[in-house]
Amino acid sequence: MIEHHNAKFSDATDAFRRLLNIMEDLRQYCPWDKKQTLESLRILTIEEVYELSEAIIASDYQDIKEELGDILLHLVFYAKIASENNHFDIADSIHSVCNKLVERHPHIYGDVVANTEEEVKKNWETIKLKTGKKSVLSGVPNGLPAMVKAYRMQEKTAQFGFEWEDRHGVWDKVKEEVHELEIAVQNNDKKDIEMEFGDVLFSLVNYGRYLKIDPEAALEKVNKKFKKRFEYIEVNSTKPLENMTLDEMESLWQEAKKEE
Repeated sequence: MIEHHNAKFSDATDAFRRLLNIMEDLRQYCPWDKKQTLESLRILTIEEVYELSEAIIASDYQDIKEELGDILLHLVFYAKIASENNHFDIADSIHSVCNKLVERHPHIYGDVVANTEEEVKKNWETIKLKTGKKSVLSGVPNGLPAMVKAYRMQEKTAQFGFEWEDRHGVWDKVKEEVHELEIAVQNNDKKDIEMEFGDVLFSLVNYGRYLKIDPEAALEKVNKKFKKRFEYIEVNSTKPLENMTLDEMESLWQEAKKEE
């Protein structure tokens, strides 16, 4: 068992203290920063998280460093606003997450044994249920993008054995759902088509999980590839897009692929 203690990280502490001091200055002297509220920052924070996601997908460490700093600024900003209203301060938030981490890692800070990643995840969810969570899925935010939400729900329920034995069973399920979608399309039942289409996506997300692939990241990479190739068509076309034939666009598309 590792004894819980306060480690000293002088450089990080100095940098964090500098950010706190700057936040104090901004809140006191900057007209824009003085006006901000929790609500006004919310959308900006979501934007920053997406920018971090893009930097991670691109493996751009310079951008990752900068986006992490932007998000850290937002976290300090939220805590500063809360402290002004006597709700909590940044130290309370940090201690809260530290207490949670110690509590949910009894295999490090206690006498529980967990030798695998799966055991750690299961212990984490079990402890959450003991501390008031009504469902394993209650920790999945409703506001998550649907694909991310599907992945997280599947990941969480799998920790309690709600899982296929291997990826072959999952692929069979994908094919089954595709067949059911085909039947719905043949019957021209719009409501049924929508549900079956959703089932196909859900099962594909699950298959991606078995392949150790993040479906959201995989789709975003394909989005970027599609965008780059179509923009190649736009730049290299000798006529307006509306006057091009599909064969002409396909020819330029193949040129774009070769350039990659």
